[in-house]
Amino acid sequence: MVDGRLSLWLIILVNALILLKTEGINIGITYVETAVAKGAVCLDGSPPAYHLDKGFGVGINNWLVHIEGGGWCNNVTTCLSRKNSRLGSSKQMEKEVAFSGMLSNEQKFNPDFYNWNRIVVRYCDGASFTGDVEAVNPRSKGFLAIIEDLLAKGMKNAQNAILSGCSAGGLASILHCDKFRTLIPMDTKVKCFSDAGYFIHIKDVSGVKHIEAIYNDVVALHGSSKNLPESCTSRLNPALCFFPQYMARQIETPLFIINAAYDTWQINNSLVPGVADPHGTWDSCKLDIYNCSTSQLQIMQSFRLQFLNAVSGLGSSTSRGLFVNSCYSHCQTGMQETWLGADSPMLGNSTIAKAVGDWYYDRSAFQKIDCPYPCNPTCHNNIFK
Repeated sequence: MVDGRLSLWLIILVNALILLKTEGINIGITYVETAVAKGAVCLDGSPPAYHLDKGFGVGINNWLVHIEGGGWCNNVTTCLSRKNSRLGSSKQMEKEVAFSGMLSNEQKFNPDFYNWNRIVVRYCDGASFTGDVEAVNPRSKGFLAIIEDLLAKGMKNAQNAILSGCSAGGLASILHCDKFRTLIPMDTKVKCFSDAGYFIHIKDVSGVKHIEAIYNDVVALHGSSKNLPESCTSRLNPALCFFPQYMARQIETPLFIINAAYDTWQINNSLVPGVADPHGTWDSCKLDIYNCSTSQLQIMQSFRLQFLNAVSGLGSSTSRGLFVNSCYSHCQTGMQETWLGADSPMLGNSTIAKAVGDWYYDRSAFQKIDCPYPCNPTCHNNIFK
């Protein structure tokens, strides 16, 4: 007889495969070979790449450009190691990626954007597409090269266009939002989304500005300052301009921030990086918020307050959208279960898909912040045992 726990896992696996089959579609890769001659390349000198699922019907002239995430490399050693991975070489990238959630081509799973041209931009420069140093990433203008390629494939006729991204790609969608606006025809309706890209300026649990030090190294190594918004670099140390709280308010293009108040990447890497917890006392808590002690939860609640304070700098203009839930997660637009599903996270009786769609099409403004953990039972991590 099959073990009961094994049977349960088999059921879960079968259901997951069914979901992938019905909710995702594999899209092949496109290499921008012409970019190499211009020096617009990945860390290893290979051409930039993207995946395009063409629009259809009334969405044929609408374009959603989504930048994938993948952190940063902040020294020569880490950049060299990335050169041999998909995060630094298009030669190492998967030939196909699954499109789901905001990238789905099915109306029931993605009612507002299913028939748009949907693009995933592969991330391979290690600096949220801000790098510009010959020795590290030769004139890394890969993002611009991809946009030029898409313009030639029909985006020059766009009626609607969105720049979005997840994690480091979500940060890139903020940093390059206004630049993207200038590359698209002026009569096109353009807005930007950032999913889990609102990294905040904090000290870690040991009192060290760990994430600021990383950004300092990234900006110095990649020569990023020349590719960061001048509205920020003219006022502050360029490394601080990697933090959206210091530069997002100056962005003129409409911008929607989707973020968990307890962002798992920021908890794990900005608040409690390994160097700040040498004995691993946070390991269980970082793995699952339910395992956190009372004192650890207090620190995470303090992180939430710092996050909300940083987000408040966006202002209250309706050109800004805000969906900040109290889930313990990172990136919520690319997975069907968190984008739009029967048990998706809700905020103000709205899924992320509905909030973003209503805001983009000007059906209604959306600026909502969740109550503190564990108040939201729709968060998948909130399992009350």
